[in-house]
Amino acid sequence: MKKILIIVITLVMCSSYSQDKVQDEIPYYEVPDYSETYTAGTMAARMVDALGFRYYWASYGLTETDLKYKANDIGRNTGETIKHIYDLSKIILNSTLKKPNGNDQNEDLSFEAMRKQTLVNLKTAAEILRETDDMSQFKIIFGEQEIPFWNNINGPISDSIWHCGQIAIYRRSTNNPINPKVDHFSGKVRN
Repeated sequence: MKKILIIVITLVMCSSYSQDKVQDEIPYYEVPDYSETYTAGTMAARMVDALGFRYYWASYGLTETDLKYKANDIGRNTGETIKHIYDLSKIILNSTLKKPNGNDQNEDLSFEAMRKQTLVNLKTAAEILRETDDMSQFKIIFGEQEIPFWNNINGPISDSIWHCGQIAIYRRSTNNPINPKVDHFSGKVRN
């Protein structure tokens, strides 16, 4: 009996450590604490943080069945939607890095690698935004065209949030719903 108890305790501790390690490696398990001041930068950063949190949980634990799910013949499947959000995350990040958007068509990332990189892209962008008051410097650059940051809000950020909702619905259709303890209002996971 003591051996079983020791094994159970060890497994629980290992599981807890593993979850903590994953949370450290991949951002947005929870939304970071909010800023003490309201500025253009902290507001934009909070929007990106909210997107990161929604994406984390919409994409967490997706199976091959989930990734292949498609609502109809004309839309994207979940895997293609994940790729689209990844591409949008690069546009958001590049605007904060003041870099032009290039043609990265040759990328071949696994789902897990793409998911992690999307979350890292969003975290990096949010951290840059949080430190500024001058949003005009963060343009979306396509070739010679420079588009104001405003378009990031109604474009890549809002579009990505929209697609997170699609993934959430698709997951329900494949009987793999989002963790019910995720609280989108607080940006936390209930115990």
